[in-house]
Formats: sequence, structure tokens, C-alpha cells
Amino acid sequence: MPMIFFIFKIVVVVAFGVDIVHGGITSIIGNPVKVIKDELDGLTFIDLRLSVVYPLIQSFKNTISSDPLNITGSWVGSDICSYRGFYCDNPPDNKTAITLASIDFNGFQLTAPSLDGFLDQLPDLALFHANSNFFSGSISPNIAKLPYLYELDISNNLFSGSFPNSILGMNSLSFLDIRFNLFTGSIPPQLFTKDLDILFVNNNNFIQKLAEVLGNSHILYLTLANNKFYGPIPRTIARYLSGLSEVLLLNNMLSGCLPYEIGFLKETVVFDAGNNLLTGPLPFSLGCLKKAEVLNFAGNLLYGMVPEVVCAMSSLANLSLSDNYFIQVGPICRGLMKKGVLDVRKNCIPGLPSQRPVWECAAFFAKPRYCSYMQTYHYLPCWLPHFGGSQMSLTELAPSPF
Repeated sequence: MPMIFFIFKIVVVVAFGVDIVHGGITSIIGNPVKVIKDELDGLTFIDLRLSVVYPLIQSFKNTISSDPLNITGSWVGSDICSYRGFYCDNPPDNKTAITLASIDFNGFQLTAPSLDGFLDQLPDLALFHANSNFFSGSISPNIAKLPYLYELDISNNLFSGSFPNSILGMNSLSFLDIRFNLFTGSIPPQLFTKDLDILFVNNNNFIQKLAEVLGNSHILYLTLANNKFYGPIPRTIARYLSGLSEVLLLNNMLSGCLPYEIGFLKETVVFDAGNNLLTGPLPFSLGCLKKAEVLNFAGNLLYGMVPEVVCAMSSLANLSLSDNYFIQVGPICRGLMKKGVLDVRKNCIPGLPSQRPVWECAAFFAKPRYCSYMQTYHYLPCWLPHFGGSQMSLTELAPSPF
């Protein structure tokens, strides 16, 4: 018993700011500390490290205002490793110890005003996943002091304000998911110089030029959809996204013409730039995306012919070009339409059903249309023998972006 009480006193000094100068326990949060102390009396922990995090968990539990699945009903007693959502393992600095190593609150629907004083105080935490809850507030700068935290998922919550800059100080972080929140402003460029493998920032209210986001990126999996990124897709896209299997740029405010350098995205399986303000023709170079299965450019201002070389891609399962201003499709593309692979509804293609009214097409083409580097739109950065004798043959390659 005395030993347990001694452990508790150490913890509350660190976690709750206890004043023991005058011989008493006086917490800045009052009675909850006494309640947790009383709970600690008589408890036996299998490891000192678990006794350290027990008061943190119980204090956080007291801030939860809604728990429809009764998750916290299991957060009782000294067996923290059996609490729902909590997982124990050996810490990196002591393979014989037992500590709280990861937390998975995904789908728990918990409501709490903040994670401060909890998440940022768990010394051995490596993974924190909290998708689909109702957490809000800010992310404490103290999170940067957690030496092992490499996965942080606070997606689908109620966090708001500017990007949480405290994350920039996390040297061990490789996975960051902050999608489906209410963050605004811009993303600090320092984030894209970090050794992140996966970054999800979609479905927020970030607003900045896309070129600023991609300028220093070497991230392996990046999702930017459903924000307010604007400006053209930079010609350097292949330099920074060449390793990505999915490029998700849909539902932003991107403008300008598509760069032919898109054809250098050799690993891309999904390229989705639907519902933007992109214009110009489709570059033939898209036909070089040999792994592409889904291409979505629906809901833009694209025009011209749908390149046969794109429709001839063997791996293509879905090509969405609806709600644009294309005027022509060839026999290969028409074959994809019959298979349900190609969608060209609401365009300006004569003789096809579900097209735009003639007056709407006429109004669009009445305004001058211009793209820089127009000569590159018929270039192919790869050899496609089936088109060797057509107008799409390579006479010269456009300048490499590298």
C-alpha cells in the first residue's frame, strides 16, 4: 500500500500540477485528483509504467461527456491492457517491461473537449488512432516530446482552426491523418520536408496553391481532395508524385491546363481530378499510365477530342469525362462507352445522348481558349506500338521534367 501511494504522488505532480509544498495534495482541477487517488489505493500494476498512465486515463475519462457505446465502462481497475481501445507491448527501451503502446478509438463516438493532458502525456505511445469521434480543441505542443509516436490519426472529428503546428516537431511521425475535420488556412511547407510516408489532409478547408503543397513533397501516399487548393497542376508533378498509386485532387479549385508530364506517373492506379476548373485538351501522355485503372476528370472545363490512345489503355476500368466540353470520340472510345467504362455524358459530342444543349456549347467555344505548351499534347513519353503509324507517333519527345 505505501508503495502504491508513493507512485501516485509522483504521477500527479507531473500530470496534474499538484502542490505538495504545504504538505497537502491540492490539484488545479480539484476533487477529481482525490477520486483518482482513492481508486489507486489498493491497486496493483504489473509494471510501474502502467501505474504512471493510470491517472492520465482516468482524468481523460472524466472529461468524456458522451459515450454511447459504453466504451469507458471497461476503463476500471489496474489491468489497463484489457481496457477497450488500449493495447500494451514492450517499450523500445526495455524489452522486459510492459507499457501502453497504442490506442485505437476508431468508431467509438466519444465526445471530449480536448485531448490535451492525455495524448501528449503518454510517454511510450507509438500509435494513436481516433477516427470517427467528437474530439475537438487543439493539439498540445507537448506531443512533440513523445519519442515513439509514429502514427497519428485524428480524422473525422471536430478539430478546427489552423493546421496544428505542434505536429511539425514530431521527429518520429511517418503516418498523419487529419482528414474530415474543420482545419482552415494553409499547410506549413515544413510538413512536406518531413519523412512522412502517408499524409491525409482531405475534407478540410485548406486554401493555397497546389504548387506550394507539392514543392518539397516526397510523400508516398498523399490525399488532398475536398479542400480549396487552387492554381494549375504543376509540370513538376511527376518529380514529387511519381511513386504514388493514387493521386486524389478532386473537389478543389484547380485551374489551368493539364501538363503532359502527367504521363510520367508510372505507378499511378487512380488519378482523380474531378470537379475542379481544369481546362484544355486531354494530353495523349495519359495513355502511358500503364497501371491506371481509374481516371476521373469529370466536372471540369476540358474540351477537344477524347484521345483514342487513352481509351486503348488495357488496365482501364473507369474513365469519367462527364460534364466537360469534349466534341469527339473515336471507335475505341465508343467501345468503352458500350462496356460502361467511359462516361461522356453532358459534353458537346454530336449524335450522342445526354449531351449539353447546343447553345451552351456555343457559348463556351465563343470565348478564346488557350493552353501553354500546346505542342506537347500529342507527345507520348512512352512507346505504344499500336499507334506507331497514327498522328500520335513520336517525332520528338517533350522536355523531361527531371
